[in-house]
Amino acid sequence: MIVRKAGPADVAALAELRDITDPGPFAAWMATHAESHVPFVAEVDGHVVGSAWLLIAERVPGSDATTRRFGDIQSVMVREAHRNRGIGAALIAAILAEARTRALEHVTVHSGRRAVDFYVRNGFTHHRQLLLWESLASSSGH
Repeated sequence: MIVRKAGPADVAALAELRDITDPGPFAAWMATHAESHVPFVAEVDGHVVGSAWLLIAERVPGSDATTRRFGDIQSVMVREAHRNRGIGAALIAAILAEARTRALEHVTVHSGRRAVDFYVRNGFTHHRQLLLWESLASSSGH
């Protein structure tokens, strides 16, 4: 297995993992968001079998720091036939290595219930100060 940053040549595979049938608009989105959304892929025998994204965002400067960047893990996907083989953990390790390289203050993840234990095993903890607001549209499934 190889985990690496994804590039333009990976657009079709990344789109397919997201169930996007037309990779054209997705490629344009990736190009527009290249500075803020860093994709990673996992390959087995030359085929992309998983992906994960690191959103990089900047917080308002404080008195002690003019640059306060953080990350958020998004859209972690591993093809079903390749699950439970360490691929997800390798993708998370690559993202966290990138976060260290970029000196991000912290990395968050919004996880589905089934994946919470996976993230805890990979170094994430519940945080009492992280709160969530959801709009009526997003909470009702629209």
